[in-house]
Amino acid sequence: METSADVPLAGRTARRPRPVVALVAVLLAMLILPTSVTGSGVALPHIGRDTGASLDALSWVVHGYNLTFASFMLACGSLADLFGRRRMFAAGGVLFTVASAASAATSEIVLLDVLRALAGIGAAALLTSGSSLLAATFTGAARSRVFAAVGIVTGAGLALGAMAAGTLADALSWRAFFGLHAALMLLALCAVPFLGESRGEATAARVDWAGTATFVGSLFLLLLGMVEGPQWGWGSAAVLGLLVGAVVLMGVFVRVERRAAYPMLDLELLRNAPFMALCLIPVVVSFSFVVLLPLLPNYLLVANGATSGAAGATMLWMTLPILLAPLVAGRLIGWGLSPRSVFALSLVCLTGGVGWLAAVLAPGAGAAVLAGPLITLGVGLGLNFGLVDGAVLTVVAPGATGTAAGFLNTLRLGSEAVVIAAAGSALINLTDHHLAGGLGRFPAYAQGAGDLSNSVNAGDLAGALARVPAGVRPEFTDFVTQGLTDAWRVVLWACAGICAVLAVGVYGMLGRARRAVKGSGGGVREGASASVGGHR
Repeated sequence: METSADVPLAGRTARRPRPVVALVAVLLAMLILPTSVTGSGVALPHIGRDTGASLDALSWVVHGYNLTFASFMLACGSLADLFGRRRMFAAGGVLFTVASAASAATSEIVLLDVLRALAGIGAAALLTSGSSLLAATFTGAARSRVFAAVGIVTGAGLALGAMAAGTLADALSWRAFFGLHAALMLLALCAVPFLGESRGEATAARVDWAGTATFVGSLFLLLLGMVEGPQWGWGSAAVLGLLVGAVVLMGVFVRVERRAAYPMLDLELLRNAPFMALCLIPVVVSFSFVVLLPLLPNYLLVANGATSGAAGATMLWMTLPILLAPLVAGRLIGWGLSPRSVFALSLVCLTGGVGWLAAVLAPGAGAAVLAGPLITLGVGLGLNFGLVDGAVLTVVAPGATGTAAGFLNTLRLGSEAVVIAAAGSALINLTDHHLAGGLGRFPAYAQGAGDLSNSVNAGDLAGALARVPAGVRPEFTDFVTQGLTDAWRVVLWACAGICAVLAVGVYGMLGRARRAVKGSGGGVREGASASVGGHR
């Protein structure tokens, strides 16, 4: 297996490579990809009204993209190393563009779900190859500035995705949101002839197809079981079979990775405590910040009677701080604060922010009430935004940095997909529980809630109101929004508790980094304890 540095491939580009064009193309792609995560949830109520789809079918517009985005990260990284980063960037861009354009044109929900999953594969190819292209194109201080720009642009995509989707859906159609993705990515593809080609250092390796298949299958079965649990029943044979199948496939994945000559995941990394601590920080982010991106706008549509645009604008309180907080983190480290302390501050903000939101969430709560917890959450993410990625590379051996970065991104995106699916299912079950006791006084729902819990968690109260006489609609609205809020509070408090436990564990594991023997335990890099646990 070769261990040389990245290999530029002369003569493989149609024109002379232009670094500035490459930077613009990759930054444009990095702006688009996160908007699919934050914006698709805001568009769901509009998609539901146009297609008449059920909530579980609608949810796969979000879950399908997240699932494939997370699952194919490592495989796409291996393919880029083998066949060339420019080639993989082009292939991913074409797939994303075609899938997005087709998403804007279709009216069949099943086809839309499939297309969003294909777009997620394209996104995985774009993210892995785009980062590698920039690393191969720029060196030294220029590379540092370039990746700082990547962080800012990615944060901007997260910040603007929900508002852009809501504004486009209200003013034009949900189709305009996906159509805009296709148009912008087409612009990025125009730069492909000007990109330099290169391959990774492990050119003799092969893609771990068995590992990829078992990992994707396990994550798919887990997500499907959680999404369909409220619909089919958690004790049903189908749901139990899906969850058991997910566990079995994950066991097969571990066995395959132990025997593979070129595994997609080096299991030795899991024994590196500082590395695992850093990888758990994005899991805290998933339980506190990311879980709100597709779900909270739907709550605001129902409980506050907001438009999609207004709901997206409210989310800016949470997403805009991402653009500024990384600068604060850099300044704090420059003043002598250790990365571990900055991570601790980030975890406190994330845990405290989601707990604060649980305490103040109420029907009709406006910006004055929501701004505080949402800003705190945004600051919490911003303080570790980019810092985690850099720190991970300091606590593993130099030859393991590619695998380490791939595992971090896979765990980050995989936890996002699982947490969003689990929270969505919990909200449906809890809403149904809170509404069940009082629906008898409304004749239209005397026989039970039916699809009411599904509808309100998808951001649609209008359909339910149409079944209720006009004279009791205000009472019915108050009853439903209060039941929905009670469900949200339970989920948010649960998320806060999980974040608190993880935060304590992460802080303790990072503390052990300072006491670790240099070069020991799962490939800890020389000097890692000082860079993560101590002062720089």
